Amino acid sequence: MAQEEPFIPTERTNLAPTTESWNGLYLKLRLSDRVFWYQENHYRRRNGINNRSDFVGRMSQIYNRFGFTFLFTDQFEVTVGPTLVWNFTPNPDNPDYVNSTLEPRIWHQWLLTQGIGSVKILHQFRFEHRWKRDNLIGAEYLYTDRYRYKITAYIPINKPRMENKTFFLAPSNEIFFETGKHIVNILEENRVYTAIGYTYNNFMFFGGHMWTYGPTAIPGTYRNRHIIRLNVMYTIDFRNKRLPVTRSLPSL
Repeated sequence: MAQEEPFIPTERTNLAPTTESWNGLYLKLRLSDRVFWYQENHYRRRNGINNRSDFVGRMSQIYNRFGFTFLFTDQFEVTVGPTLVWNFTPNPDNPDYVNSTLEPRIWHQWLLTQGIGSVKILHQFRFEHRWKRDNLIGAEYLYTDRYRYKITAYIPINKPRMENKTFFLAPSNEIFFETGKHIVNILEENRVYTAIGYTYNNFMFFGGHMWTYGPTAIPGTYRNRHIIRLNVMYTIDFRNKRLPVTRSLPSL
């Protein structure tokens, strides 16, 4: 019997876009001149099964990232820590799915800050080691490594630089790669996010629209998402000095 030829898609198929809503709290606590505690907590929803444009129809994830940051210079810092994610079922009415699964990760990050005139540029290199399973009953955990690079610009609008009471624009682009025994396409996703925000004392408020694009498990088929993101960042300096806004910019 002749061997079957592998399926090779002849053209790219783009699925209809889906929608999501992400809400996040960022904390950065300065413990000493060089050491910070870093934390993110996210509540994420996605569109309903029968309505791709409602943004909030189903639960998607509860996402918690923690870590210690070491400041080598004013322009370079490294963060290491754990992440724990609850991934909720894609179909709450299907009895073949469990309601949620836990996804533990270990992550580490290099963050470089660059100044160009009044604009702050952040270069983020993030590495994640993930143990993830499908929501199907009985699915096994699979291990993957994830590699991310993001560039973010902080552009002050009403002030000559990022400081207290500054309105700002923060466009960013992030590309994701993933490797593992079961991974066919190492390109996971590209995210384009444009945020607007305001700094007030120890708070930073920012939000905006993010568009993502990447392959699915079906060869030649790609998905894209429109995501509304609303976030708050709070900083505390335990040295009895307020942490300067320019030293506490999140990489969004």
